[in-house]
Amino acid sequence: MGPSDRERYSRQILFPGIGESGQEALLRSHVAIAGCGALGSFHAAALARAGVGRLTLIDRDYIEPSNLHRQWLFEEEDAAEALPKAAAAARRLARINSAIEVRPAIADLTAGNVEELLRGADVILDGTDNFETRYLINDFAVSRGIPWVYGAAVGSYGLTMPVLPGHGPCLRCVYPDPPAGAQPTCETAGVLNVIVSAVASIQVADALRILTGAPLKPRITTFDVWKGGIRQTDAPGRDADCPACGRGEFPHLREVQRPPASLCGRNAVQISGVERAVDLMELKARLEPLGKVRANEFALRFQTGEYELTVFADGRAIVKGTDDIGIARSLYARYVG
Repeated sequence: MGPSDRERYSRQILFPGIGESGQEALLRSHVAIAGCGALGSFHAAALARAGVGRLTLIDRDYIEPSNLHRQWLFEEEDAAEALPKAAAAARRLARINSAIEVRPAIADLTAGNVEELLRGADVILDGTDNFETRYLINDFAVSRGIPWVYGAAVGSYGLTMPVLPGHGPCLRCVYPDPPAGAQPTCETAGVLNVIVSAVASIQVADALRILTGAPLKPRITTFDVWKGGIRQTDAPGRDADCPACGRGEFPHLREVQRPPASLCGRNAVQISGVERAVDLMELKARLEPLGKVRANEFALRFQTGEYELTVFADGRAIVKGTDDIGIARSLYARYVG
């Protein structure tokens, strides 16, 4: 660690819990952030400012105006350009801390790419919005012995839990199955930006403790910033019959092609598993006679009647204006092929 680092991180080094040795550990560390929305954009900004040497940012989505009130790295210009979140976050982080390495991945985290995107991480932070992806992260992290920190926020309520393989329960010990029935989402129930920052702050604090070797007990933190109340409880013990950390079964790591999926509360369908690159500029030229189209190096947005297609370079697409998978498939086949 050179003099410039000592000056930049001086107030963090003065904190006894980190010190110079802890700061050196942070500069050597690699954190993967799954999801760059409300939680993930805060994770990325906080860790970049703290001097974590390498960040991998994974997100499948693009920025919309409704994101701006709670997704901390993004600006109006990003929404106007409909930039992918991972790319916009990386661009902003380069202006926050040019000395760290930031790798953006504009992708849907799946069994097919989880090894490539998460390998080598010292900690994984959960900024996702669905249990399918969290179970995938849990299976990967437990199977590789990598700690990760679960987090969720909706309305004014949030919770976090660190998962420390071999030293406490994993996610499937606590949630053997995803919650049943329709669940509130930010799109259907709203969300306060301060609950997002509160949850993300606890997640980042846990990550810093893990990276610097500070003791950390597995515990569940719940809080409601509107009604009031913060509660921390020890996480339950490991379930010896847990499929993941008990029996060593990791079904979510088996590669299967994901079918199109309705995005909860979004009136949109994601088309994934296409597994072919798309020349966005060529597609733009082809679609220009048919409707309003914009494209950059990351994604193309095409408006046709009441529907909007956002096509990414890996062939994945989000079809907005319907939650009917059949209609989404038809539109994709008609305009992308």
